Amino acid sequence: MLLLVGLGNPGPEHSRNRHNVGFMAVDAIIHRHSFGPARRRFHGVVSDGTLAGERVLALKPQTYMNRSGISVAEAAHFFRIAPPEVIVIHDEIDLVGGKLRVKRGGGTAGHNGLRDIDAHIGRDFRRVRIGIGHPGVRELVMPYVLSDFAKDEREWLDPLLKALAEAAPLLAQGDDAAFMSRVALLRQPARADRDRADDAAPKI
Repeated sequence: MLLLVGLGNPGPEHSRNRHNVGFMAVDAIIHRHSFGPARRRFHGVVSDGTLAGERVLALKPQTYMNRSGISVAEAAHFFRIAPPEVIVIHDEIDLVGGKLRVKRGGGTAGHNGLRDIDAHIGRDFRRVRIGIGHPGVRELVMPYVLSDFAKDEREWLDPLLKALAEAAPLLAQGDDAAFMSRVALLRQPARADRDRADDAAPKI
């Protein structure tokens, strides 16, 4: 069994925040692969489904970002899911907006949700890092991540979430390289359309 975790903050006021892209990604996977109804458990919202024949518990902690580990640890311990079978999807300011990377273990790069999960279950879980870009100044990081995605960012965000959900079975199979390649391939038509639009735009 896999534990698929999306990180974010609860409440409608945070639903479109950059910091909530993990919630958005898990929602896209749940919808695309017809997971079961959402229910409250483990200090979070959970939904059951399958990906590539693997049973998956999708979890969105409702503890606020900096206490995410409480929810993750409770679910993992209940189902006896080892850290390598935990996949956490989260925002990453050190990646350009729209970039996607997968890795196992490593540091937290100042991400409070990852730091709390590390403290509860250790570092040996897989991380799907979705780039949201950096505001350029350290002091602006907190208001930046807690602000909604801008309209122009939606142009890459929506295709990325759709592609990520489509390719999710490869992630469940543990083939991270194939997953990233598949996401990139699925996004190519959207990128091509955007490039054509840019080429057609009048030059000033």
